[in-house]
Amino acid sequence: MIRGVFFDLGGTLRICDANPEHQHRAMMRMAELAGVGDAEAFLRHIDETYESGYRKWALTENREAGDYELWKDWLLPEYPEDKLREICHEMTFQYRQVKGKRRVVEGGYRVIRELKARGFRLGILSNLIGEYEIYDWLKEDGLESYFDCVVLSSVCHIRKPDPEMYFMGCRELGLEPAECASVADNLNRDITGAKRAGIGANILFISEEKLKTKKITDENRPDYIVHHFEDVLEIPILQRG
Repeated sequence: MIRGVFFDLGGTLRICDANPEHQHRAMMRMAELAGVGDAEAFLRHIDETYESGYRKWALTENREAGDYELWKDWLLPEYPEDKLREICHEMTFQYRQVKGKRRVVEGGYRVIRELKARGFRLGILSNLIGEYEIYDWLKEDGLESYFDCVVLSSVCHIRKPDPEMYFMGCRELGLEPAECASVADNLNRDITGAKRAGIGANILFISEEKLKTKKITDENRPDYIVHHFEDVLEIPILQRG
């Protein structure tokens, strides 16, 4: 019996929409924090360094840095350490805002509340930079009490598909991997990692159009596929926790 459900965040439970005004404010705030005049040039430099250095390392090693290490070791290594410690958390938050404005996926609140009401233990397993954003968001949206565990790569310093992230989540829920389901959007990161960890049911949330561009193999084959997030509630194994 499935007793726990893990949710991925980016592209699954949370969606990132373009919002030029929001993104511009974040860019300007980053420049202000760093004490630089040309915000656009500064952002280009950070983007280039992030993609060519940090992101490449993170994906290759399945590791994630905390806020201070991200900026000290990768993005702003020349910056004074004492000042960097003061601004690193907000810098990471603003850098994520530069990419767009995040919101809960359509139907997301209903799915969370209904699964909790059905008796499931809920958890979040997510690869992302930023140590505090998710905890703040859960509190602000009134979702904090719905989740029994939150495992973030930026806090535990490992990334999916490393199965250890799933093992950590299962330990926090007090369940075996086979007693848990995973809802996620990435075949080759989320589904592969969950299957390696022995998660009992893997649910892929993906649009019909995007699914046509993907290759499903034995290694990444999901147990269920849903195109609308609320369809998670119709899956037979999730009718009762």
